[in-house]
Amino acid sequence: MIAETADVDPLAEIGENTRVWHLAQIRENASIGSACIVGRGAYIDHGVQIGDNCKIQNAALIYAPAVIGKGVFVGPAAILTNDVHPRAVNPDGSLKAADDWEQRGITVGDGASIGAGAIILPGIEIGAWALVAAGAIVTSSIPAHGLVSGIPARLIGRVGRGGQRLKEEAGGMLVDPTTGDRYTLSGDELQPIQP
Repeated sequence: MIAETADVDPLAEIGENTRVWHLAQIRENASIGSACIVGRGAYIDHGVQIGDNCKIQNAALIYAPAVIGKGVFVGPAAILTNDVHPRAVNPDGSLKAADDWEQRGITVGDGASIGAGAIILPGIEIGAWALVAAGAIVTSSIPAHGLVSGIPARLIGRVGRGGQRLKEEAGGMLVDPTTGDRYTLSGDELQPIQP
């Protein structure tokens, strides 16, 4: 279902059972998977790729060339930026054109969540199942299952697939309170322990 008031370019690809709400704008060559929700006033730039089962909440802005995995949550008014050196004009004062600046995309892994009002700077990679707290400003990449918060965002813990903080047990093992999954930490990388 696409709301009559949404602005969806005919060259955009929208998957089956995806819903696009009032005043959302989806640009040319954007690709949105199946069973997604694109909220009111969201903006999906040209060529952005979004996987299946994603929720892009109201007023979220996703700029090219972002790549969003499956099952990703992008909270209300979150912004995924793309301009490394933002300026309206060139050094000579002329208005910048499309070829006068370098776009650097953001990659978001499967199952990750970006909280309301968070800002992600260009070129960042957000690992699978990571969680960005509301209002955070992300200036560096986040490992899988990483929990970041603050300005600038800092790694403050690890989260499981259910979005809750992993609990530490004796011997340094980390346990997901939602699923019971167990992990060990090797450097910055979370390693699942097979049952």
